[in-house]
Order: sequence, then C-alpha cells, then structure tokens
Amino acid sequence: MTKAELVEFVREKTGLRKVDVANAVAAVLDGVKETLVKGGKVQIVGFGTFEVRKRSARTGRNPQDPTKIVKIPEKIVPVFKAGKLLREAVDVTVKKPKAAPKAAKKAKK
Repeated sequence: MTKAELVEFVREKTGLRKVDVANAVAAVLDGVKETLVKGGKVQIVGFGTFEVRKRSARTGRNPQDPTKIVKIPEKIVPVFKAGKLLREAVDVTVKKPKAAPKAAKKAKK
C-alpha cells in the first residue's frame, strides 16, 4: 500500500475530505519520524512499536568478489516490531478458538 492508497483508504473509512486525510497521514508520519530522529520510540498498542537500534560495525564480503573483505561501519537504523494483535491478525495459520454455543455448555452440566 502506498501513501496515496493509505490516504484513500482512510478517506473512505472516515468520510473526511481527501486534503484533510492527507494532512493527517502526513502529520502522523512526521511525528513518527521526528520521534525516531530524537532516539525515542513510538508505541501503538495492538499494532506495534517503531524504534531505533544501533548496528555495530562489522566485516563483510563483497558479493561480486567474495575474496574481498569489506568493513561495514556502525549505523543507527529504524526498526518495527509488530504487536501481538497485528501478528495474530496476519498469521492465518493460527486457528482462533470458536466460542461454544451457550446451549451446549448448559447441556454438559
């Protein structure tokens, strides 16, 4: 989904004007970016957490010439960790328990 598709999706769900939705989406994304630039983290309960992590310097190999060793510098990268509800919604292999009918529960007693 692109940013434009996200704006259209939110517009359809809310009935707001496209300009207003585009401004709101841009403001949310700017807020996430500004928080990460400051080294903070953004938690959206049920959805996930955006944060920054430091990757240590390391050595690697050039894939075009595996004999050459390359020094990869340390860097700070943004990461996203999906929340439990998002992981469960996406994972179609997890079977959600079906609620037993109330009549069946009473009959067992």
